[in-house]
Amino acid sequence: MNDETDARPSVDDEAVGAESGAREGVDHLQAAASELIAAARSFLDVVEEVVRDKDAVASVVDTLGSVAHAAGQAAFKVAAARDRAPGGGADGGDDDPPRVQHIRVS
Repeated sequence: MNDETDARPSVDDEAVGAESGAREGVDHLQAAASELIAAARSFLDVVEEVVRDKDAVASVVDTLGSVAHAAGQAAFKVAAARDRAPGGGADGGDDDPPRVQHIRVS
């Protein structure tokens, strides 16, 4: 064979290239994991400060209570409107098509 046909990479060269690519991929994953850990630490530092501040905790609890109350009222209004609508109620009314089709097997 001459030098022109030997220009293709050998199996060993391909294995080294794949190993190098895998190593580079692991390096990127490690860097991303380190950044994620740093971000989580920063987030937890902020949460810790909020938890230590009694006024902030009271504010968060009050806000969550208000949201839960509003959601409960909205659900009650939707249920009441559905029950008042024609064909409404728990049984679905007589105007609704059946939701289950029974097929007899003989």
